Parts: sequence; C-alpha cells; structure tokens
Amino acid sequence: MKPAERNHRVLISRRGFVESTTLGAMSALVPAVDARAKGSGHFELEEITLAELRSGIESGRFTARAIAATYLERIERLDRKGPKLNSVIEVNSDALAIAEALDRKGKAGGPRGPLHGLPVLIKDNIATHDRMMTTAGSLALVGSAPGEDSFVARRLREAGAVILGKTNLSEWANFRSSHSTSGWSGRGGLTRNPYTLNRNPCGSSSGSGVAVAANLCAVAVGTETDGSVVCPSSVNGIVGIKPTLGLVSRAGIVPIAHSQDTAGPMARTVADAALLLGALAGVDPSDPATVDAQAKGRADYTPFLDPKGLSGKRLGVVRKLFGFHDALDRLMDDAIKEMKRQGAEIVDPVVIESIGKFDGAEMEVLLYEFKADLNKYLASLGPASPVKSLKEIIEFNELNREKEMPYFGQDLFVKAEAKGPLTEKAYLDALAKDQRLARTEGIDAAMDKLRLDALVAPTAGPAWITDLVDGDHDSGGSSSLAAVAGYPNINVPLGFVFGLPVGISFFGRAWSEPTLIQIAHGFEQATRHRQPPKFLATADLRIQR
Repeated sequence: MKPAERNHRVLISRRGFVESTTLGAMSALVPAVDARAKGSGHFELEEITLAELRSGIESGRFTARAIAATYLERIERLDRKGPKLNSVIEVNSDALAIAEALDRKGKAGGPRGPLHGLPVLIKDNIATHDRMMTTAGSLALVGSAPGEDSFVARRLREAGAVILGKTNLSEWANFRSSHSTSGWSGRGGLTRNPYTLNRNPCGSSSGSGVAVAANLCAVAVGTETDGSVVCPSSVNGIVGIKPTLGLVSRAGIVPIAHSQDTAGPMARTVADAALLLGALAGVDPSDPATVDAQAKGRADYTPFLDPKGLSGKRLGVVRKLFGFHDALDRLMDDAIKEMKRQGAEIVDPVVIESIGKFDGAEMEVLLYEFKADLNKYLASLGPASPVKSLKEIIEFNELNREKEMPYFGQDLFVKAEAKGPLTEKAYLDALAKDQRLARTEGIDAAMDKLRLDALVAPTAGPAWITDLVDGDHDSGGSSSLAAVAGYPNINVPLGFVFGLPVGISFFGRAWSEPTLIQIAHGFEQATRHRQPPKFLATADLRIQR
C-alpha cells in the first residue's frame, strides 16, 4: 500500500536461517559465460525486452539457463554488494535447474509458453510451493511454506517463466504502521532507489520496482491495494499495470483487503507489461472475483500495442490530482501537449467531486478486511504457518520488538484487530460509500458524462529521502480513485525531476485494459522517457527536468 494513502512465541533465531539459506543459495549459483556482463559497467542484457530474450532463445543465441545465471550474478553483484540495492529477499535455488529443463523441452520441440525461459521476480507476499518461503517481509512468517502455488505463481510456471526469486517489500504490504518507512521489512531490511540511493523506492512493491529498474530481472510481479504497483513504478522509472479487480486471481497472496488487492506486472516497457499481464490473467475457481475475467479479460494483450494508440482517444485531465510538485506539473503539461500532437482529444479539466471524500471510508474497509482476510489466509496454511492469527502476529512483534519494530510500530495492526466481523454495519456502510464515490459518482460518472476513453494524472512526486526516524513523507499521488474503485491504472515514465524519475497514470473503467494499453503504448513510443539508473549517492540538483 502506498504510504500517502495510510493516514505467540516463535524464536527469532529463524532470522539466521533465512540469511544463511538466501545467501548460501546465491553463492552456489555459478553463471554461464555466454551472456554475462562484460567489463566494468557493461551488462549485455541491460534494457533487453522479453521479445528480444525470446528471440535470442529461439535463435540459439541464448539459453534459458544462461539468461537466468546472468541475472542471478547481477543480483549478487548489485543487490548484495555495491551499491547494495537490497531488492531481492530470497533467490530461487532451483532457478538454474528449472531453466535447464526448459532448454531441454525447447530442444525436444515441446510446447513453448509465452514466457518460455524468461526470468521473472515476484513479490514476497505471493505464495510459491517450492524451497522459497512466503513471508510478506515479516520475521513472524519465516519458515512459512505454503502447500501449493498461488494462482500467480502457477500461471507463471504454466507460461514457461523462470521464477528467479522473491523481492523485498514494505512489510505486510505497508499495512502495519501509519508511520512506516516504505521499502523496509523486518526480514529483508531496507530497499534503496537505484537512481539516487538515499531516496525511497516507494511501496509496497519496492523490491519489484527496483529490480526491474536496475535490470536484475526482465520483468517482475507486484501487488497493489492502493498505489503499491504504480508508485514504485513511477519513482523507479518503469511501467506498472494495476489491473481491474478480478482479472488476476488473489488466491495465495498474503492479503490486505479483498475489495482492492490485486497483483500486476512491472516492466521496463508497456509491451513487456502487456505480455506479462496476459500470462497472469485468468479465471480461478478459488477466487470468485475472477468469474468476469472469462468474458471481459484477455489471454493476450499484445495486440493492443499500437504505436499510434493515442490517435482519436478522448482523454480527461484530472487537475485536482495535480499540484503537489511544480516541476512535475510542468512535465504533465508538456505531456498533454505531446498527446495532442499524437492525435488525442484532451478534455481539461475533468472535475470529479468525490475525490478526497472517501479516504476515511477506505481505511475503515481496509482495517476490517485485513483482519478477516489475513486470518483466513493464515488458516489456509495449516501447520505450515508459524503464526495462526493477526493477534498472534501482534504478540510476536511485541516479543521481538528490537528486530521487528526498531523504527516504527504496529498501530494499524492493533486497530484492525479491534474490528468485528464483516457483517457489521460500519463495514458495510463504508464499503458501499467507497464504491459509490469511487465508481458510480467518480470514474464512471466522469467518463460517461464526457465520453472519455481514459483519465490522466501524475502518478506520484519524485522519490523522497528515506527517513527511518520520521517515516515516509511523500508529497502526494493519484492512485486512490482507481484503487478504491477496483479499476485499472497504468503508470508510464513521464521524465525526470532533478534526475529522479516520475510517472504519468492512465486509468479508466473496469476491464478497460485494452484501451489503456493502447494509450500507454502510444505515449511511451512518442516520448521514450525510460532511462536506466546510474546509482547516484544523492540527487543531482543541476538536472531539473
């Protein structure tokens, strides 16, 4: 969850187990030589796309094993050593064996999925049934071994992806404390922004955003409740898609709230994000929210990658979501002019009166659903879970305060634990208010009245300086409207402020991913703002734009 939207005895010695297994697995992986970095500062696979990797495998230039080994070596070099990004919480010790098996399958002429042999990192709140743990960054869940893959992990394996490992995150998806520091977890420590190392990577999909930006993987999967895909994408200079609720199953994901949670792709290009989205989407009997995905979702979103995707589109500019950074507003105004040049019709401003009027209701819903959904998730793990309830996690954190709460507490946990069942009137009223103001009187009303194809706003401000003393102090963002509605939102790189990436959001009606991908791809191709990071120590104040 993005920071701006937040107004029992288990021995701590499990920490040592995590560190030894993670780093031990890393050192045991020896990279192949045919695709590894050459020379100081050079990385052969830097900024490479999924299409280019797939073409390389099919032509014989690459093998899946060589690609996986190359990325694992880069993770060891940049994530564990200098500049020590700390974005990967655990590597998959079976990754090379999986890649080798895919190479053999490819040589034998077996069926190839859309992600055959391609490397993916996934957030550490997405369950995998393998030798990796699923902990949501918390020491309380160290040792947790889910009995089956999450839907997301299963879809990735079916598509032929190589899951390289798990990414660090803001612990419990940034829903433990109202004074947290994004990118920090008790298990994983602090993730750093690769553009400027003393700046924050935003949360909660911090590690996924950093790993993609720093070319530690081809693509990654994050999750969002409110801002946790689009904000890390914005401040790390990448593309992030927060899908319509129900397009991607939530089964096997450590939850915050079922009315807003979803996984989504994070990538360096819209094309890569679209390809990954198609692999993730689908109907899951374990998640009733996905029933509409059969008729309204797509198995392949790449046909909508139109470089002229802005032409003829009617876009509404939500000026109420501007104004939190002058330089960002100037970049947005430049972007609007460019979209006009590309044939878009701009409606400016679009007034949505409900913005800001459901913040309290959103938090009420999240508190109620977090308790109910987390307790249900922990129960589903059975004996595999070291803790059995939110109450036990609160107790664990208190017993291990020095390691779990050295910088901030757990006030949101305590508030959630005090909530009753989801049958209570306070919860039902808040949920109804959320959906009315964000959907009926929000996005739907504005788009219907003005006949819009999408709404446009800046995603978030430049990354703030990481502050473990006072916590997050970001300047603002635009994620809540789409997040509370459960509607899709795509972040695309917009440019730079003092060398720090910022992004633009395109969001709209439920199930409008095809249209949004057309628009986002058209904008990306017209502007091409994506640039790899330079791992600077501090922001370059000479670079204003």
